Amino acid sequence: MALNRDFSYYVKDLGSGLAHLDLAVEGVSCAGCMMKIERGLSAIPDVTLARVNLTDRRLAVEWKKGELDPALFVDCLAALGYKAYPFEPVRAEVVEAEQSRFLLRCLGVAAFATMNVMMLSIPVWSGNVTDMIPEQRDFFHWLSALIALPAAAYAGQPFFRSAYTALRSRGVNMDVPISIGVVLALGMSIVETIHHAEHAYFDAAIMLLTFLLAGRYLDQNMRRRTRAVAGNLAALKAETATKFVSPTEIREVPVAAIVPGDIVLLRPGERCAIDGKVIDGRSEIDQSLITGETRYVAAEAGTAVYAGTMNISGTLRVRVGAAAEGTLLSEISRLLENALQARSRYVQLSDRASRLYAPVVHATALLTMLGWVALGANWHDAIVTAIAVLIITCPCALGLAIPAVQTIVAGALFRAGVLLNSGDAVERVADVDTVVFDKTGTLTLPELDVVNAAAIPADVLQLAGRLALASHHPVAAAVARASKTTSPLEGIVEEPGQGVRGLIDGVELRLGRPSFCNAERLANEILGTDPEISVVAFSRGQERYVFAVRQQLRPDAAATIRSLVKRGVAVEILSGDREPAVKHAATALGVSAWRAGLTPTDKIAHIEDLKRRGRMVMMVGDGLNDAPALAAASVSMSPVSATHLSQAAADMIFLGKDLVPVLAAVDFSRKALQLMQQNLALAIGYNVLAVPIAIAGYATPLVAAAAMSGSSILVMLNSLRARRVAPEVT
Repeated sequence: MALNRDFSYYVKDLGSGLAHLDLAVEGVSCAGCMMKIERGLSAIPDVTLARVNLTDRRLAVEWKKGELDPALFVDCLAALGYKAYPFEPVRAEVVEAEQSRFLLRCLGVAAFATMNVMMLSIPVWSGNVTDMIPEQRDFFHWLSALIALPAAAYAGQPFFRSAYTALRSRGVNMDVPISIGVVLALGMSIVETIHHAEHAYFDAAIMLLTFLLAGRYLDQNMRRRTRAVAGNLAALKAETATKFVSPTEIREVPVAAIVPGDIVLLRPGERCAIDGKVIDGRSEIDQSLITGETRYVAAEAGTAVYAGTMNISGTLRVRVGAAAEGTLLSEISRLLENALQARSRYVQLSDRASRLYAPVVHATALLTMLGWVALGANWHDAIVTAIAVLIITCPCALGLAIPAVQTIVAGALFRAGVLLNSGDAVERVADVDTVVFDKTGTLTLPELDVVNAAAIPADVLQLAGRLALASHHPVAAAVARASKTTSPLEGIVEEPGQGVRGLIDGVELRLGRPSFCNAERLANEILGTDPEISVVAFSRGQERYVFAVRQQLRPDAAATIRSLVKRGVAVEILSGDREPAVKHAATALGVSAWRAGLTPTDKIAHIEDLKRRGRMVMMVGDGLNDAPALAAASVSMSPVSATHLSQAAADMIFLGKDLVPVLAAVDFSRKALQLMQQNLALAIGYNVLAVPIAIAGYATPLVAAAAMSGSSILVMLNSLRARRVAPEVT
């Protein structure tokens, strides 16, 4: 009976006639594996995308919906030599943890064997130049073989299995020459020992495995740490929510069953599963993921809450704005996955070099052996030299050169409040010499504040706030927030374009335009003091009050801009706001280059002009009108409060109320690019120096193993320097 495999549960509909499936693939260890899988699946008709994420061994496949059965992808991967199954984070982490433990066991066996074999090799090395008799040397060689052979058979499994899989599917990967080198070194050592030769290479083979396993284990753990960030985000996602199915009845339902407009109950100690606004209740919540603020904040009617928010004290009723994949937390997770999956030009360069490794090394080793024989050497010496070439040219350093830096920097940027949305964003930010800021919502906080709330009598502010709750206007919303009231007045009437009015104890209350409240003179006095201020008037009978409302500059905006200038980055402001407001903000921030009243077309034209003059421009903006300019810039960045269109156009997203993530992006990117270049230079320079030495016969397999291991460790240690970046505003 044929097995019916149904993958429909795991298939996502992307719209536009496209479907998407994530598969976990076992055995992916290098760029060659990635290229082989991507080429194999891309050859299937109707497949539009096949992309392997080496960080979590995830394969993303997209195809045109129709007759294509997703099970075909699993069959295709099996034919290529890889086991695959639908990607589920929990299962993938279990498998990855087991692989990590297996690598650690292999490393422990190899390291223990290396120490003992080296202890036996030292007397042989010294004895060869003194008075060791052949019988003693043979004894030490056989004892080394007794330790090294079973240890290599166990510890070499990660490489041997991978090489066997590649060869069985009629391909090669970087583990094939490694396995050949180890097996040849061990085989040659046995032959040497049988013939009572002075030299054996058990120490070289087992040392090679030890350092290769150490590099692979460290690389895997760095990737797991970066994935842990995404895993931590996933842990913030609640799977169920308590939904009001009637005004008096609640029921716990899966998040997938919740739609915008539903009302959910959020109890103390629960993590919010949706994005929405509080409609009733009062509590404290932890929103540090979104705002960057570790202190708890008050939540009451009108407060926005997001998926992942922890409710601390009171009970809240929340009206759902978005659920499941539409939440901000899901968007952040998607951006982080994009950062880990996307490939920059340096990664692509490293991948291409690694893919060429196997055929080039095989050819080099073969030509070296034949060349030595042609020059009159015996087969023994020729094979030993070829083994040294196989070992010394192991591309571990080259394979780690870029991914190690990218993995460390992606995690470091996230901790600094920056999410990457493009694979080569880090490299482009490193070259930035001009940062162009939008003003409203970027240099300023997105929400309006009542700046003269302290000068308004408390009872007046309360009444105005209760009246403001009946209006959807953002200026009225600022008054409602300032009053901290949650009790709207009844019988309120809204006058379109004017404001709202109502009666309390027979006295008419009005909130809205100054003309609507007969408060023009008082409003003009306040408007004359600050060009950025907007006003909303309130009247109670014959009493008149005017609320001054404005967006506040981000608290660290001035310091961040000063720090950018000190780093040699020019700063400009391009805004569609009024000239007095933009001039006021530019003066407060110390920015001399600014333009006001610009349309999206004007912004694009100015950015293109800067680029024609050879400037590398980063645009930082948040509005719908900024999306074209973000796309036109050399690299772009948006706050997490930006519209979805702006976020889609931006290469990076930053979290929280502070602007310092912009500075962090510049500092981390410059350091990352420097380290990438250094690592490539180290890896290439090592091969340029080491390969000729091995071909010339001056490197034994032991020396080759030590040299190769040293280069990989050097690259890893150099990559870890990316953590030392500590952006500081001055």
